[in-house]
Amino acid sequence: MSELLVEADGPAWIFTLNRPDKRNALSASLVEALLDGVARADAAGAALLVFRGAGSNFSAGFDFTGFDAQSEGDLLLRFVRIELLLNAIEASPALTLALAHGRNFGAGVDLIGACRKRIASADASFRMPGLKFGLVLGTRRFGAIVGVAQARSILQEARTFNAAGALTIGFVEELRELHEWDQAVAVAGGVASSIDNASRASLFERLSHNDADADLAALVRSAARPGLRERIATYLGRA
Repeated sequence: MSELLVEADGPAWIFTLNRPDKRNALSASLVEALLDGVARADAAGAALLVFRGAGSNFSAGFDFTGFDAQSEGDLLLRFVRIELLLNAIEASPALTLALAHGRNFGAGVDLIGACRKRIASADASFRMPGLKFGLVLGTRRFGAIVGVAQARSILQEARTFNAAGALTIGFVEELRELHEWDQAVAVAGGVASSIDNASRASLFERLSHNDADADLAALVRSAARPGLRERIATYLGRA
């Protein structure tokens, strides 16, 4: 079965992360499928991109399966591809919507944060432990959403926050249960389609704080420090 389900429904392209047995962790192949899907949707002039997860949660983040058999160069490349995916979502001319439920970690939370509109179910929780193994990923985006002081506190402690907390700090805009998500997608599609593609793209570009090159440079510097694999092993051992 495909790791990514893609449905083009009117103005919306819906991407469903489909590795429920792995809590939708971001394997290298899933990241590549998402990169390809976002590029195809943008080329097709999609007005709305929706990201959701099959099973019990949205995404458990980076898939560490077999990491100890991969070289540090291989691991670095995988993190770079995730950063490029986040950049592509953030820079898309479409309205982007993340629908989050269950327990979400790391790069999965960063994927949510790259979207312009974020909705969570009441059971959702979020944790970004990347700094525990020295990785800087999604930091600027998170700070832009929740504020620098709030981001600093949450990230340096790798603190878990729940859906109510996410709503309070502005990481999500609404709490809606799963049976309400189709309605939320329909409303977002109507909003996205209310102006033409060129006008929407211009609006998003002028309001954007995107700094893709700096984000990528920060990620590469952090991941390229010697000992990445050992830092991950230490983190996973403690976790």
